[in-house]
Amino acid sequence: MKNITVIGSGTMGNGIAHVFAMKGFQVNMVDISEKALEKGMATITKNLDRMVAKGSLTEQEKAATLANLTTVTDIAQVAPQSDLIVEAATENVDLKLKIFKQLDELAPAHTILATNTSSISITKIGAATKRADKVIGMHFMNPVPVMKLIEVIRGYNTTDEVTAQIMDLSKQLGKIPVEVNDYPGFVANRILMPMINEAIITLFEGVAGVEEIDQVMKLGMAHPMGPLQLADFIGLDVCLAILHVLHDGLGNPKYAPCPLLVNMVTAGHLGAKSGSGFYTYTPGSKELVVSPFFQK
Repeated sequence: MKNITVIGSGTMGNGIAHVFAMKGFQVNMVDISEKALEKGMATITKNLDRMVAKGSLTEQEKAATLANLTTVTDIAQVAPQSDLIVEAATENVDLKLKIFKQLDELAPAHTILATNTSSISITKIGAATKRADKVIGMHFMNPVPVMKLIEVIRGYNTTDEVTAQIMDLSKQLGKIPVEVNDYPGFVANRILMPMINEAIITLFEGVAGVEEIDQVMKLGMAHPMGPLQLADFIGLDVCLAILHVLHDGLGNPKYAPCPLLVNMVTAGHLGAKSGSGFYTYTPGSKELVVSPFFQK
């Protein structure tokens, strides 16, 4: 594989494009607007600059990485030359099905189609194409340039050969791939999201406050970040969407999202990206401040 296309230039998309480009792959980063692509490239450049400042990357390596990146607004321009296409669009099943139908029509027969979905069925996405054997999940962790894990999810029809190729490719990126099967939430979010939801329920029921819940999990369970802060970091809308996938797909009431989470998302309090969630986020400040809504 030499030519990689990444669909989406947001938090996950630009991170995925970054790691492929840094390892010498020719990368096309695709989004619907030039403004979104400019923002994605600015993030990549900023992250590369941080690596140079830390001494983990040279200026020459930074320049080579940026030279490996091309931005495109029309997927039809690059899909025919792609060996692998990684979709990193919004966690919306209808949008993903639409994208994969289009990719299946545009990409040559050998192209592997991967999705960075954190919970949506790979089998369902594959069924929207005529190459379900070449559809696979590559669930990168955020922040992509830092986190080592790639959850490699094989759909019902994904072949052993394609799975082996993606496992090997993940290692070429300096990542540690873990193969899992296609069930709601896979492994990472099937375990993580109920924990986050339970933390929100604990807050909702008045057992403890935001800081107290996060402190217990950080100090008592050695978590680097408390579950409520982590939920803000992931995005409360994303957490809610994944919980809906778990609840609908497994039919177990234990996956039902907490009403507090539903209300917060409905009100537009989505976490760090909206400026407020369980904590309040001020641009340029690293101080962690509990949202006024949850202050005693």
